[in-house]
Amino acid sequence: MLFRQFIIPALAGIFSLNLSINAQAAEPVWDANTVNLIIEKIDTGVYSVFDDRAKDFGPKGLPLATSAGVIVGDKGVLLVETMINERLHQQLMALVKTVTDKPVLYAVNTSFHGDHSYGNYLLPASVTVIQHEKAQDYIQQNFAADVSFMINTFGKNRGMERVKPAKADILLADKGEINIDLGGRNVQIKDFGFAQTGGDLFIYLPQEHILWTGNAIVAQKPGLPWLLDGRLNDTLTTLSSLYKTLPEDTKVIPGHSHMVDKAAIKWNIDYLAEIKQQVSQGIKKGLTLAQVIKQVKMDNYRGYALFDWVHPALNVPAAYKELTSH
Repeated sequence: MLFRQFIIPALAGIFSLNLSINAQAAEPVWDANTVNLIIEKIDTGVYSVFDDRAKDFGPKGLPLATSAGVIVGDKGVLLVETMINERLHQQLMALVKTVTDKPVLYAVNTSFHGDHSYGNYLLPASVTVIQHEKAQDYIQQNFAADVSFMINTFGKNRGMERVKPAKADILLADKGEINIDLGGRNVQIKDFGFAQTGGDLFIYLPQEHILWTGNAIVAQKPGLPWLLDGRLNDTLTTLSSLYKTLPEDTKVIPGHSHMVDKAAIKWNIDYLAEIKQQVSQGIKKGLTLAQVIKQVKMDNYRGYALFDWVHPALNVPAAYKELTSH
């Protein structure tokens, strides 16, 4: 994760900018002390959990809190994500109780990111936690630094000062897959390849055609992918493979929005393919990074509230770095 080591210090400052219409300069992109989560039925026993502003904010490209999932079988419940702090974790668990009295048996983290996994330490010991082995390694080796970064990004006194690292019970390797039988419901948890962190897991219901992507797909159009660890080509390969694998009627729950359709994945693929093409052209002309950033504007992908940092300050440099190294 060498690129992350380069870019994360810059992001801490970038995230503190004025990122929404009414925000003050020092406010986070979303506030874990004020977000309210809601639960929505997708299918019998299948629910998405998301920021209650999602259906308004998402299409406008405004940042939203982490989304999650509640999958209920005859035996019990599987959670997708555990949230950033105790407040939102408790909201999630309370929402579970509104739809079932069955016990939570499993919790899956789509990545090591704190807003997806910090709530693990609040789970009962009876819950089996599932992660990618690279996510577990990152948490074990970088937890203190990661918490510090998240506090700098999302603000002090948001409950992150109290989080503790928690080891997972089941670890998936690269390209690994596990099937969980919840009783009358099969849940597939799979690593399709590098998608954002190198420890990305996708949760898929093969009978219902429902997919949780984590931050591999941050949000629907006009939201954009974040090349936090670089690896443009690998991300393109993974998302393209994923897109081709899924049925056309697949329902997609992004990492930070309400349920959308498969077109959200195609939007990300098209963006990454165009950024690769345009940055490659600039490199062939002998342009410097600064010149490429100035040239590769891609205004046809504007609309995302974070566009002016995620595109020129993160994604274009990541693409340039990778494509000049070959």
